[in-house]
Amino acid sequence: MLARNKSMLTKEFDAAINQICDEKSIDREVVIKTIEAALAAAYRKDYGKPDQNIKTQFNPKTGNFDIFDVKEVVAEEEEITDSRKQIVLSEAKKKKKSVKVGEEIKAKIKPPGDYGRVAAQTAKQVIVQRIREAERNALFQTFKKREGELVIGVIQRIEGNTIFVDLGQTTGFIPISEQVSGENYQINQRLKVYISEVREGSKGPEVVLSRTHPEMIKILFSLEVPEVNAGTVEIKTVAREPGLRSKIAVKSSDPEVDPIGACVGQRGSRVQAVINEIDGEKIDIIEWAKDPAKFISNALAPAKVVNVEVGKEDNTARVLVEPDQLSLAIGKEGQNVRLAAKLTTWKIDVKPVPVKEEEKVEVKKVKEEKEARKETVQKVKNQPSSPEPQVEGKSKVKNASPTGRQANKKSKIKKVEKKTVKKEKKKDKRIKKGPSKEKKEKENKK
Repeated sequence: MLARNKSMLTKEFDAAINQICDEKSIDREVVIKTIEAALAAAYRKDYGKPDQNIKTQFNPKTGNFDIFDVKEVVAEEEEITDSRKQIVLSEAKKKKKSVKVGEEIKAKIKPPGDYGRVAAQTAKQVIVQRIREAERNALFQTFKKREGELVIGVIQRIEGNTIFVDLGQTTGFIPISEQVSGENYQINQRLKVYISEVREGSKGPEVVLSRTHPEMIKILFSLEVPEVNAGTVEIKTVAREPGLRSKIAVKSSDPEVDPIGACVGQRGSRVQAVINEIDGEKIDIIEWAKDPAKFISNALAPAKVVNVEVGKEDNTARVLVEPDQLSLAIGKEGQNVRLAAKLTTWKIDVKPVPVKEEEKVEVKKVKEEKEARKETVQKVKNQPSSPEPQVEGKSKVKNASPTGRQANKKSKIKKVEKKTVKKEKKKDKRIKKGPSKEKKEKENKK
């Protein structure tokens, strides 16, 4: 009867260990070591001596445990730093003749028949504390492996500038430095976040989340674009100014697959899905090139580049663009050239193509003529209306009504404007064609 009861208790105890392992995601060995530490603490509380180093061995199949006084063997007495854990070789040989320096000697102790209430409470505290520590460590290891992944969480609370996100097993947080300026965050909002760092804290793992990390763009494209997920299209580099604009450089391993077209998708469906996920941030997709000059030229899109001179010594690229493309190449507040520099890792100096002196003079003349024509048009508009013609015996001429005078004035303004537009077009054509044949011959003679 007693044997049957003992076997039932052993099965229940084993089931309890398995339940703890499943609920807390802890290894079975960790739980068994925790029980051994608790039994040792209970023995020390009631029966232990100051010079004993108590350790236990627990057998989960039988439910029995053994108690040992474990000591490390040292050569001489002067080497002893802790008499509770160390023993001199000469003393150790009295207990075991074959023992050597550095080995452990175990003296078995007969387990007591019963433990007191205080010892049982001590064992319980040790078990609870050790299991909590094991749970924290397991959780830390789980999320440490997930660094660099994109996860979905729910905003739990907002404290000041910090946003706390529920990740299921634990709670992560988004510091203000990892938040996108302009994004609105609300409690219970589902959010895709990037795990940028996992570190140990006093109350468990601290999971630092990000909405601004460049790698987030790569992962979003791998989720939306099958070619990127399969590895046919590779995202080589990403440059990002969170909330404003991003540039990505893509490359295809298959010559029949267009990397830009694959990322954009039909009618922009794929890239639009990524843009919606990052709250409307614009994305420029450019083709990666091995040649630095071509890569820099592509990176400055949508501006058209005339020439790129690469200086490998100082890692600087000097880029020439047409004067009308300069503002487009630089971008608003230098955004385009700044992102291109981040993407290519080159210092980029953008300058307009130098204009010849003759072209400068002609452009200046055209500007002056345009201004003069504007002034004449303005004068015509501002001219006072002519006095109404009077005829004896009649108060007014029929055609000299106010509406007739306004129509005459408008027709004059239209005629002047048409003439100015025609002259400007002719002048623009002359500038585009360049100097005439007579001027070229004169220059050659000189």
